[in-house]
Amino acid sequence: MKIRTTSDWREDLPFDVPLLASEIVPGEATRCAGCGADAAPHERTELWAVKHRHPNNPAGFVRFYCAAHRPQPSTVAAPVTRRETARRERAAAPARRPAAPTIPERPAVLCPDCFIEVAASGVCGMCGQKVA
Repeated sequence: MKIRTTSDWREDLPFDVPLLASEIVPGEATRCAGCGADAAPHERTELWAVKHRHPNNPAGFVRFYCAAHRPQPSTVAAPVTRRETARRERAAAPARRPAAPTIPERPAVLCPDCFIEVAASGVCGMCGQKVA
């Protein structure tokens, strides 16, 4: 399965940086990812949104956390994967070079007796006549 990226509010968020959820995406009260499914929902003004990296989705994913479970911002740079390195190299690479000039083909020469195209040697393969 290939994951396609979409254009929405999550694309503009930086990775591993807690941001106040009410300023990013307003909405109804929701649960904290650390509190568990049976905990009471929190208002968006009390929640922090954090965009995490995902191994199969380059866009990552966003989770909401209360103040007690909010992860600290990462001060260490995330490791760069081979896929990310390749993407950066392609982006930094110069534009495609124009194709090399093509060698013009020689015009087809036909044998006047057999009406077959003669090879580059100038000798007809059927009758053996030398054609200029």
